[in-house]
Amino acid sequence: MRKTLFILFFFTVTASFSQSDALAKNYFEQGQFEKSLRIYEKLNKENPYRLDYFMGVVQSNQQLENFTEAERLIKEKLNTGRNYPQLYVELGYNYSLQNNTELATLNYNKAINAIEENPNFSYSIGNTFQKYSLLDQAVTAYEKAMALSDKLDFNMQLAQIYGEQGNLEKMFNSYLGLVEKNNSFKGNAQRYFSLYTTEDPNNEANLLLRKTLLQRLQQNPDILYNQLLSWLFIQQKEYNKAFTQEKAIYKRIGDDLSGITNLAYIAIADEDYEAGREIVNYIIENSFTPQNKLQGNQILMKMEVKTATAKQYPEIEEKFEKLLDEFGRNRETYLLQVDYNHFLAFQANKKELAIDNLKALVKQNLTSYQEARVKMELADILVFDEKFNEALIYYSQIQKKVQNDVLAQDARFKVARTSYFKGDFEWAQVQLDVLKKSTSQLIANDAMELSLLIRDNSLEDSTQTALKKYARADLLSFQDKNTEAIVVLEDILTNHKGEKIEDEALLKQGQIYEKLHEYAKAEANYLKIIEFYSDDILADNAHFRLAKIYEENLNQPNKARAQYEAIIFNYADSIYFVEARKKYRSLRGDAIN
Repeated sequence: MRKTLFILFFFTVTASFSQSDALAKNYFEQGQFEKSLRIYEKLNKENPYRLDYFMGVVQSNQQLENFTEAERLIKEKLNTGRNYPQLYVELGYNYSLQNNTELATLNYNKAINAIEENPNFSYSIGNTFQKYSLLDQAVTAYEKAMALSDKLDFNMQLAQIYGEQGNLEKMFNSYLGLVEKNNSFKGNAQRYFSLYTTEDPNNEANLLLRKTLLQRLQQNPDILYNQLLSWLFIQQKEYNKAFTQEKAIYKRIGDDLSGITNLAYIAIADEDYEAGREIVNYIIENSFTPQNKLQGNQILMKMEVKTATAKQYPEIEEKFEKLLDEFGRNRETYLLQVDYNHFLAFQANKKELAIDNLKALVKQNLTSYQEARVKMELADILVFDEKFNEALIYYSQIQKKVQNDVLAQDARFKVARTSYFKGDFEWAQVQLDVLKKSTSQLIANDAMELSLLIRDNSLEDSTQTALKKYARADLLSFQDKNTEAIVVLEDILTNHKGEKIEDEALLKQGQIYEKLHEYAKAEANYLKIIEFYSDDILADNAHFRLAKIYEENLNQPNKARAQYEAIIFNYADSIYFVEARKKYRSLRGDAIN
């Protein structure tokens, strides 16, 4: 019983301290320093060995400009006999608040000298220097500690400080030192590097990192440096140079083409087809297994399809057929068959053939996931062919077949989208309400966007006339019937002017104009959204798309920068905010990303 009462007492007291601590912090953050001081004084009296409560008292006094009292408290604490050498930093900082540089420096040096007596004090001392952005002193503290004891490693702290100081070469060397000791840190190092490097190969940080890596590679031919050079060249979109590094890695380790394969996907996604072809052909030539060779050919055909003109479609079809004759029409080649039938349906205008092929493929001995993937392509083609009910059956089967996979969520979204195309907005909304909580952020965002479209344009117009027209235009765009889609959207803009759907129609029409390379017309649409709907949900989309047109298509970087700037200052919660800030800084010519 006594034990139980003690435990209850202990947790009650602990909870009380936690509440008081939170209240004190809240008062401090709100600038109510007299209130925070009273609570911290009480906490410090009841917990004399809690340094955080003690510092709460000191800092509250400093905010109230009671510097003499803060000084008395710190000196008294230093004289208690307990080892708190970081308090010399606090005392020095207290003097600096009074512009007493001489006494501040004197106490900073006392803190650093304490490291000579016991290097284990270095973390608390260095960390306190960092807290007050006393970076030079923090570097001195960490470097001295590492020189005194080989058991201490402050390369992480030093790397971060070097970066803040702009000492990029030292920063890169510190991070690389960490990666050498622990290769699992490589991903973290790359994230830190990306804060300073840009797409520009002539950026100072890029040049320094490249130089540092090449020097280390010459001194120690470790594939780590090839991997990091490849990563850097990828950031710079210099895929041929990255390919050189990946080949060097492959020749060292052999049998594993995954790095080269990933590079091929990246180059092709960035539409560097010249580099992509060279990389893929290397994969095919050096494949030891039929699976690797098949994968290489799949990548090659994706690129062929993406770059082909209508005149080349018969040639593309023939290449697919030859590959399927070589590798077989079975479960091993199911992805190649999916790609082939996607091409037949969406580009070669052979929907019926594609549907028949996929229905035959579904009957083969596929895994559950493979079957779901094939049915997804089949259902997409059926939607494209406006066979909505049959498509809905397949989407429902996918949800049952792979219940816990993101593919099932994607299928549910496509049920909603297909219902929306049909004009069955109520059922579409039911599906979308479930998907708003999807574990896939992309699907959740798409669901939210379509849900808002349906809801917002059903309130004013109970007949949903304009929404039905918009859904039709959306379907026509999906079917690549762009001219017809533009006509339907123009009808909305003419006959439903001033209605809620007008900005949606302007944005969708602008996107189609972009597909048709009619950038002046797209620009006009986006400018209308910005002028008349600047407070609505699509305004940031218009700014971003307009910025991309100015930057990438109309060669007007100053106008692009202005649009990115508008997102930064007016739409901080936009999904485009991070990229807009990055692009803005790049166009402004910032040396550091």
